Amino acid sequence: MTTTTPDTDGSRDDSHHDSHHGARDSPRRDPGPGVDSVPDSGVDPGPDLDPAPLRPGDELAPLEIPVTRTLIVSGAIASRDYQDVHHDAELARRKGSPDIFMNILTTNGLVGRYVTDRIGPRAVLRKVAIRLGAPNYPGDTMVLRGTVTSIRDDDGGGDGGGGRSKDGRSGESGGSVAEIRITGANGIGTHVTGTVTVTLPASAAPAALPAPAARADPTDPGTSATHSPCEKEGPR
Repeated sequence: MTTTTPDTDGSRDDSHHDSHHGARDSPRRDPGPGVDSVPDSGVDPGPDLDPAPLRPGDELAPLEIPVTRTLIVSGAIASRDYQDVHHDAELARRKGSPDIFMNILTTNGLVGRYVTDRIGPRAVLRKVAIRLGAPNYPGDTMVLRGTVTSIRDDDGGGDGGGGRSKDGRSGESGGSVAEIRITGANGIGTHVTGTVTVTLPASAAPAALPAPAARADPTDPGTSATHSPCEKEGPR
């Protein structure tokens, strides 16, 4: 199943993930070194507020998210998804699921939050498009990972960054738009795959190379020129 958050009018295509394959009691796996973990409070301290410029091929730091029963139920309530398979374990089992499982809108929000946490608070989501696979059951752990696939100049389309807004005011100067490939795996398999499009603040946009300094013309009386002692004049 897929969900897409478009970049203009805020409408969305909500699809429910009703697949019940996989085993709930799969062992909790070690995400490995270099993986940040969300503490029990659910608040991730996040990266530095002034991230280094991103480049295509860069990998975002992974994020480990414990899949708790509270997270599943509160996410369903927050997204107004009252299907019983997201909050009532007994009814979920009657329908063939081993337990309640996370709805797609919660996953969508976690993916967007992961990207903005990693890039910085001034990053603006323009589009989130994901597809679900293995369900997120209580007691499991999901690890999100991201890879920058492309970066382009912001066209100032009025959908969340750079250029000028509809009232003519300037947005983030020097901003760019990045596409980031996202994967999220749990103890069963791959829970989510997708792409996030985000407007980068100037501090995270690729730095432009400085223009080469103009060489003065020594024959022009209106200019001055300085040459290195070891520099030889000759054909160029």
